[in-house]
Amino acid sequence: MSYETIRYDVAARIATITLNRPERLNAFNGTMLTDLLKAFDEIDADDEVRAVIVTGEGRGFCAGADLEAGGNTFDAAARGRDLEEVNRDGGGQVALRIFALTKPIIAAINGPAVGVGITLCLPMDVRLAAESAKIGFVFARRGIVPEACSTWFLPRLVGISQAARWCYSGRVFGAREAADGGLVELVSDGQLLDRATEIASDIAVNAAPVSVALTRQMLWRGLTFDHPMQSHRADSRAIQALGRMADAREGVTSFLEKRDPHWSLAPSSDTPDVFPFVEEPEFS
Repeated sequence: MSYETIRYDVAARIATITLNRPERLNAFNGTMLTDLLKAFDEIDADDEVRAVIVTGEGRGFCAGADLEAGGNTFDAAARGRDLEEVNRDGGGQVALRIFALTKPIIAAINGPAVGVGITLCLPMDVRLAAESAKIGFVFARRGIVPEACSTWFLPRLVGISQAARWCYSGRVFGAREAADGGLVELVSDGQLLDRATEIASDIAVNAAPVSVALTRQMLWRGLTFDHPMQSHRADSRAIQALGRMADAREGVTSFLEKRDPHWSLAPSSDTPDVFPFVEEPEFS
């Protein structure tokens, strides 16, 4: 696929998405929304991709929503939208697509990440931040509220009190504070992509891709369950389904024979449905 606002590269079974509007500090706009959704579809369809890294081109990760429209930036009517219906938040569409992704995804935050620039990282599995990076949930200082499902994700990652302090003030803070608050892992500026690649490679080389795809769904969906019995239902179905597949035999045999495993199953075609009891919500 061709993309206007991102670069998409695959090497060594790792897909790297680089937000690529450096002249605007990689600010998020409608084209980037479309590009990201297409890229995540491409990743899920490509069984050679085992892990994903998202980073930014130049000195920024993502400066948030593009404010080129000035005071009308967040006015749906000014953009010609029909106010008789609720217009879906673009950041939320990206966040929900990441939530449904079957591949582990790592944010490599190389510079300023504010507004949607940080909220789109919340449904990612690992968030790495360079020491010089700046982060801000700046919505209250722009007269709006947090978006991209972040009021669901952020308290689950860092706790309600920490989430409230960052969101109520809307201030920009350093990567050290983000790490102390449990949001990111702090990495020296020159080692950011190396560290992201190290984590991604460990998964891509050693772990069964269907096992990883299903585990990711079980972990994130588990946050929506209201009783551990729901996780038990999914666990039991998953163990039973995978236990009779080729990768389970290969995983045990390769371990006993002290050799590297050779996985044969593909996430796009071999991942069993272990959530028949879950009804997918619709936007309305």
